[in-house]
Amino acid sequence: MENQIHVLRKQLGISQEDLARRCGVSRQTINAIENNKYDPTLALAFHLAQVLGTTVDALFRPAQ
Repeated sequence: MENQIHVLRKQLGISQEDLARRCGVSRQTINAIENNKYDPTLALAFHLAQVLGTTVDALFRPAQ
């Protein structure tokens, strides 16, 4: 699954550490998700979308 987390996070000026803290996960988890090495749980996907001010549909897309 591909995602727009890195792009949106940078646009908002949020560090991986800050996003991780807001979502209750480790920075390494955010890094793995951004690099498409880990698919988040549905609950975490919704939390990420909320913090980044978008929807889950806009944040995540099936890999091409």
